[in-house]
Amino acid sequence: MPPPLPQCPSVADAMPDAARRWWADQSRVESSAWLISFLVHGTALFIMGLITFGVDSGGASISLLAQMGKDEPTPNAVDRQPLVVEPDVEEGVRSKELRSDAPPLDVPLEAPQVVLPSESPSEKKDTQPVASGPRTKPSKKPTDKPRVVATPTGGGWEGRDPNARAALAGKHGGNKQSELTVERGLRWLAAHQRQDGSWSFDLTKPPCGGLCRNSGTEASATAATGIALLPFLGAGYTHKQGEHQRVVKRGLYSLGARAVVTPHGIDLRGGGTMYAQALAAIALCEAYGMTRDEALKEIAQGALRFIVYAQDLEGGGWRYTPGEPGDITVTGWQLMALRSGQLAKLEVPSPTIGLIEKFLDGVQTDGGARYRYQVQRKPEQTTTAVGLLCRMYLGWGRDRPALYQGVTFLHNWGPSESNIYYDYYATQVLHFWEGPEWQTWNRRMRDHLIATQSQTSHESGSWHFADPYGDRGGRLYTTAMALMILEVYYRHMPLYEQRAVNEPF
Repeated sequence: MPPPLPQCPSVADAMPDAARRWWADQSRVESSAWLISFLVHGTALFIMGLITFGVDSGGASISLLAQMGKDEPTPNAVDRQPLVVEPDVEEGVRSKELRSDAPPLDVPLEAPQVVLPSESPSEKKDTQPVASGPRTKPSKKPTDKPRVVATPTGGGWEGRDPNARAALAGKHGGNKQSELTVERGLRWLAAHQRQDGSWSFDLTKPPCGGLCRNSGTEASATAATGIALLPFLGAGYTHKQGEHQRVVKRGLYSLGARAVVTPHGIDLRGGGTMYAQALAAIALCEAYGMTRDEALKEIAQGALRFIVYAQDLEGGGWRYTPGEPGDITVTGWQLMALRSGQLAKLEVPSPTIGLIEKFLDGVQTDGGARYRYQVQRKPEQTTTAVGLLCRMYLGWGRDRPALYQGVTFLHNWGPSESNIYYDYYATQVLHFWEGPEWQTWNRRMRDHLIATQSQTSHESGSWHFADPYGDRGGRLYTTAMALMILEVYYRHMPLYEQRAVNEPF
């Protein structure tokens, strides 16, 4: 276990002059906005005699998103083992019923600049509930013997170009409804950004104030902010361009304000766990990679350095705290952060990647076709989806028999109606695999999310499914994950496509 970290300065104090000026400018903007808001609303409240003061209590220590259970055969069962998280959100009473006075969000009926090809007859009105599909095998046959292949090309961010997004959505399985659904969801997220630029899983507090049901119980504002930023970036909205430019800029500023410089890199956990570190690092790396804004380079690279430092050097994975023996869910998020850093042309050490291979070898079963949460557990659907996506990013190609078998498992299991964590990873695996298996999966997954997006009052544009992951992360977590699933057509370019960016680890 690495030694405890010393007290260190904030990230802005250790940045180059240009980057420090950027963060300072954002601080002044946020402070001015807060002061104006305070004066206006404070005066009104004073006149009405309604001024009240409250103090946040420490949040309970609760597992974030994906603590897998022991030996469960389905992706819906989890082990609710507590984590240490930051105490910046008090645990309020959940809103059980939709308040009748809740104002609807102002969400336009049409998304801007979304033009897609006409749907084929087979694509129209297919909104049946998700159900198990036919148990067929993928169409792409593996070779008799596995061979070592180079890390696949692709997986880049070129599809996030606003001029390319609509065409790619139409090409890879999206439609007009899915793009409108994405825009509605982004507007819901934007409306739930807090005054300081962050987000919270707890919707009982402002700006929502309990107008939406299914508030989360996870207390990490850093994790909430990281995961909320990802759908904006996935749709091509950055702090430099697009309708949500200010939303993204304020969110990035909020992450920077929580960052701490350490001898081992930039710690973005904010009192939480490595889940929060990874989510924040992905957002920062993507924002830097998409804009080449030098003000973000140091913090993004520093976040990756801390991830490298926190790896378990014996087993090769990550868990909640630096050096702890890993589990596949936390490890999967760290790999996604390292991949984002690599795509942003930041430094990612090769030995770190090699250790991830070692970890995956230790938790695999069926020759690498299925995966366990940890070595002592049994394979599950969710962990299998995470493991297969990791293997794809680390070089397994279509001619790998274990990958072929793993895709067969996912295809036969089909999408889940409620476990969006499983759906998120499995959708990416099937998307990268392509073929008729992807087309079948996509129609069911896409239309299920379109049909289940809330159209009611303040919840309009959001999702929530009754499931242990969704209950802890709440409506904010579920909405962010659902949006990233619907952005799969352009969020990452096809992994094996020849025209995609060639950037191996």
